[in-house]
Amino acid sequence: MEEQLSRRERKKLQSRQAILDAAVGEFSRKGFRDTSVADIMSAADLGIGTFYNYFDSKEDVLQSLLGELAKKVTEALEELNIAGRPSMELLLAVSRITAEFLDKNRFVLPLFLSGSEESAMPEGMKGKAKPAPKFKSLFTDIIRQGQERGEFREDVPAQLIAEMFHSIYQAASFSKLDISFQENVALKTRILLDGIC
Repeated sequence: MEEQLSRRERKKLQSRQAILDAAVGEFSRKGFRDTSVADIMSAADLGIGTFYNYFDSKEDVLQSLLGELAKKVTEALEELNIAGRPSMELLLAVSRITAEFLDKNRFVLPLFLSGSEESAMPEGMKGKAKPAPKFKSLFTDIIRQGQERGEFREDVPAQLIAEMFHSIYQAASFSKLDISFQENVALKTRILLDGIC
């Protein structure tokens, strides 16, 4: 029997989600750097003090949003792995989910792309744990699995291919082609998959 959330617990979850939603709106509208905690809380229609019940800083909000992406990707991969789907389908799923999320939340893109580049991080995040490398390792793990299964060529290191997948998002974000970000990522992903199969 599932334990139901108390009214207070539901209210806390709603407040946290309201802050995240407001942050997405403000970061998208004003940019990460020019958005203040006060801007976020005004958009959420909550007091500034409430912010600190859930987050330490706006950088913490940004990391939380990237954590949501990691959770979505992980859940999709678990379903595909249980179904015994080929590695190519896993890479396509990771690519699609990531492109959808980054397209809706462009302000997260620098953090996602930063990987090991400290200089690309927002000021408040320098020296802290960076979530972006988790995505590179996801790509690397899927590619290694595909190589072990004989689905992908083995003459190119998995890490090199993973870097190429990760860089697709940056290339798509700077593209001047008359196609959407998500379509750009999908086409580049297909071309890369053709080269490793």
